[in-house]
Amino acid sequence: MRAAGRSANVTTAQPIDFNIARERGYLRDLGRAFAGALVFNIPLLMTMEMWEQGVVMDRGRLLLFITLGLPLLYGLAYYAGFSNRRGVVNDLLDTAVALAVGFVTASFLLILFAVIQWDAPPREAVGMVSLQAIPGAMGALLARKQLSGAGRGETDEESASYFGELFLMAAGALFFALNVAPTEEMILIAYKATAVHVLGLITASLLLLHLIVFNAGFAGQEEADKPVTAFFHYTLPGYAIALGVSLFVLFIFGRTDDHPIQGIVQTVVVLSFPGAIGAAAARLLV
Repeated sequence: MRAAGRSANVTTAQPIDFNIARERGYLRDLGRAFAGALVFNIPLLMTMEMWEQGVVMDRGRLLLFITLGLPLLYGLAYYAGFSNRRGVVNDLLDTAVALAVGFVTASFLLILFAVIQWDAPPREAVGMVSLQAIPGAMGALLARKQLSGAGRGETDEESASYFGELFLMAAGALFFALNVAPTEEMILIAYKATAVHVLGLITASLLLLHLIVFNAGFAGQEEADKPVTAFFHYTLPGYAIALGVSLFVLFIFGRTDDHPIQGIVQTVVVLSFPGAIGAAAARLLV
């Protein structure tokens, strides 16, 4: 009787839910994430100014950049994600994995390029890798849309709310602005520009943003027959976002330090030109 009682209390081990096809699919998605991080981040990884910024950037600003980058990455995971698994937990996992992919990709390539030497001070090595990790993670999260086969790149961006569309515009503006903000050429263009050039850049930015929004199939396209409404609904807010993102990036890179207000304004306008294009082309990225 006792033996029977003991055997009755023994719980049967539950089989592990392991689906080979599903795990292979996730490994494929992970490989695509590494490819996306490489494709999207290679210009920054091979830019000398980015290496220097990783060394000299104020660590408080670097921490701010990474901290504010986390909700951005989560938003991209929600609307895109490198895997087709959805839900809050899976979006958080996608965010964490994408960030890890960004760190691994940046570390490997910066060592491969001999930018980071084995005897480099930890502060410099960590700074260079950390600065590159966020754009690399963005590329990883956008990989499913950009690198997947036909019919497999669908995202939740189609159902994005108005504020969701504005968020995606901010992500696009940040991605484009990061590619030129650390370069000296951008500063040179700003300081060579006259008032006429600045006004021309503002006009061109607004015009291109307004045109690309509709040609890219943005959510404002249904208002194409109401160009004035669409201009105030998407184009002006999109350009304001590009200006704000540009100012933030310039601050992070120390481009606003010890510069006169006029110089900062001109630099923001110059950087907002690619930023506005990135904001308008957000649907092409996500």
